Amino acid sequence: MILPNVRASFGSEDVQLLLGLLAERTRRSRQFWEGRLAEEGLDSLLDEPEAMAGIMQSGGVSQVSPKLAFYVMVRHTLLESGLDNAELADYVAALLVEFAMAGRAYRIARYDDRTYRYLVELVSDLEGESSERRRFLLRAHLGNYSLWLSGLFPDYVIARVQRRGAPGIGYYEDLGSAGYKLASASDLADQYALTRLYAEVADDFRAVRRALNRVSDRFFFPVSPSPIDRLLRQVVDDSESN
Repeated sequence: MILPNVRASFGSEDVQLLLGLLAERTRRSRQFWEGRLAEEGLDSLLDEPEAMAGIMQSGGVSQVSPKLAFYVMVRHTLLESGLDNAELADYVAALLVEFAMAGRAYRIARYDDRTYRYLVELVSDLEGESSERRRFLLRAHLGNYSLWLSGLFPDYVIARVQRRGAPGIGYYEDLGSAGYKLASASDLADQYALTRLYAEVADDFRAVRRALNRVSDRFFFPVSPSPIDRLLRQVVDDSESN
């Protein structure tokens, strides 16, 4: 189960690092930022524009905790897209952290025995599943896996479209949005306080996916393995928006 709990996991080392970076990159003292932290909370520091610049120039995920780096990357990129919801950024960052574990992206839960490489396999299992909990996990994973693939690996998706006739970005958007919408209707979503969040990701799937594309382009794969594929992706993306 992926929950928006990245911010809650930050320890004192993360906070001290953030305070130091902000003091170093601005004309304000460490004491100023400590006062801001005490008065307005950690979110006010994480949302500072210099937070992301400082983390990336200090080495990104290789020098700071992956959770802190992923959250700041996602939060600031979502803000650029007009998606000002810290809980949404927290959830997407938690998704990246969780799926960074070997094989986790292909399972509906961390220790589930079944692996899924294709969205159609998730849809097929949904149709015959009787367990309410497993149906919920399958629906949520349909959303998560679609967002992860189309968000972080859009060049791979477009390359498969061009070379093998595989489904395009719109296919991932449709199934991903549907997965989150179905998951939001489950009683278990309410139990885990995910109903509203799932509904929001379902409604804004394309915007969230595009924000993750920018995260991927800027931080994970700044040099495309094929400039032509990246250009084709932009053309396809623009055409599907019209």
